[in-house]
Amino acid sequence: MTVHTGPAPVPAPDRPADPPTASATPVRARLPRRGSSRAGRTLHAGPLAYAILVVAVVVSAFPFYWTIVAASRSNADLAKVPPTLWPGPNLMRNFEAVLEEADIGKALLNSLFVSGSITLGTVLCCTLAGFAFAKLRFRGRGALLSVTVGTMMIPPQLGVIPLFMLIAELGWVNQLQAVVLPGLVSAFGVFFMRQYLLQSLPDELIEAARVDGASTARIFWSIVVPIARPGMAVLGLLTFMAAWNDFFWPIVALSSSEPTVQVALRQLGGGYVQDQSVIMAGTLLGTLPVLLVFAFLGRQIVGGIMQGSVKG
Repeated sequence: MTVHTGPAPVPAPDRPADPPTASATPVRARLPRRGSSRAGRTLHAGPLAYAILVVAVVVSAFPFYWTIVAASRSNADLAKVPPTLWPGPNLMRNFEAVLEEADIGKALLNSLFVSGSITLGTVLCCTLAGFAFAKLRFRGRGALLSVTVGTMMIPPQLGVIPLFMLIAELGWVNQLQAVVLPGLVSAFGVFFMRQYLLQSLPDELIEAARVDGASTARIFWSIVVPIARPGMAVLGLLTFMAAWNDFFWPIVALSSSEPTVQVALRQLGGGYVQDQSVIMAGTLLGTLPVLLVFAFLGRQIVGGIMQGSVKG
């Protein structure tokens, strides 16, 4: 029998396991797997989505394509059944007929002046009013905004006779300012810019500018206008299209000696049998400026539409 003398050995305490180092963990294991719930799922468009998009593009672009086809064909070609779907050789000839039957050159200049003036005035005035309703505090702000929005419920045809009487008193009948001045401000534009600035313009930015000593005018030109540029582009395009396509008020206030494009197109294709190809050629000429404006403002328009879709 063996006897041990001396103190009993103390067992060593349990040491915690060393944490795994970054190098010990495989990189592939640390990355979230594609399709996992933590990484989210990536949606891919299927054949049905592509088919719907193709149909939407064809339906949207076909009227403009048919305008080009009809403007380049003769009236006899348009009467054929089935119709011809390819452009023809008569485009320049129909353009010459448009210039002979109507003063389309002067009408284009008048429409550019009227639409451009209305667009600039509406964008400036509506941005100013929208900034005031969105960020400034003054007595009666809610009542004034309600009255402004309420005017959109009144049909514009109800104001034609009083407006024409006012234009006649001023001696502006058959003059372009009779069409420009009534359209310089719109209730929709004020409400649109008010909602845009209410979401896009932080109050802290205005307060910081106030602390730095900036006036209201300086805040508007240096802070509000750069932030509101996408919304102003959207409002500008909508206003330009509405002013360019307006027919009712210009035909009331203007004569055939000072026509806009829509009034001048009324003079095309006269006679016992209307020449549809000439009418479509004039329509094509009247559509090109709108397409140029859209191409110029397209990026700003997309930015303005997507501004409110992402929060933060």
